[in-house]
Amino acid sequence: MIDGANEQGLAPTVNPILSASLWMLGAIACFTTMAVAGREVSLDHDTFELMFYRSCVGIVIVVSVISARGLWGSVGRRQLGLHFVRNVSHFTGQNLWFYAVGVIPLAQVFALEFTSPLWVLAMSPIFLAERITAPRALAAFVGFLGILVVTRPFSVQLEPGVLAALGAAIGFAGSAVFTRKLTRTQSLASILFYLTTMQAVFGLTLAAIDGDMALPSATSAPWLVIIGFAGLAAHFCLTSALKLAPATVIMPIDFARLPVIALIGWLLYQERLELAVVLGGALILTANWINIRASVREARARVG
Repeated sequence: MIDGANEQGLAPTVNPILSASLWMLGAIACFTTMAVAGREVSLDHDTFELMFYRSCVGIVIVVSVISARGLWGSVGRRQLGLHFVRNVSHFTGQNLWFYAVGVIPLAQVFALEFTSPLWVLAMSPIFLAERITAPRALAAFVGFLGILVVTRPFSVQLEPGVLAALGAAIGFAGSAVFTRKLTRTQSLASILFYLTTMQAVFGLTLAAIDGDMALPSATSAPWLVIIGFAGLAAHFCLTSALKLAPATVIMPIDFARLPVIALIGWLLYQERLELAVVLGGALILTANWINIRASVREARARVG
């Protein structure tokens, strides 16, 4: 039998780790593209407008997929309150993220964004009744040290963009926690439908409340479409990768976003990579790795 092929002479099976790695490379490309697109339109549109237009693109994509696959029966009206809380958290985090990518170095934004799993760790005992073990406590401590190194709160004045990036990480963490609760009873189609529609309403309301809402221009419209597609595609790639390989394999690949965005920031915007961001980012990524390893051990112990 030919190596890698099955006995029926079909095409060789694809290594799931390789497939997952390729999906993660797609996720990295999408997240990086969204950051660059957000930076490019940051002077043309405020964050509420960005979220509205991004959500409009998302609605078109999600509704088209749900209709094409006949999934409307799985989109119910149960737990609308939890959908609302989840989307307020994500909407807040995403707005702060778009603000941060426009005012501070992209590498700094991504380093602080990677604290999101650590905030999930802090929220889990409250919202999910999950206990904090010794390895998780160590992860939280190492991650906190990383935050201090990146932000340097005692040596320099904290910039609004740094605080926004930290706030974005907390918002994303809240979104992850409430999404985890929703997945116990809700379909992915339902979660994505309410994600795009609710956040479109939030964005339109807050963008138009001052009576001065900028419409897309010939220059900004392509970037807005890119933001909408890249946002959904990034999460699709990440989810697809996690279906094929364990988090211990996937997340270290995702951490490559930090050096990639640092290189992009240097090439496109002449952003200098500071030593504090490198060291702090390394501590934050180490903390995430400790947390992932602890999760895997706990999962194996439950199975055993």
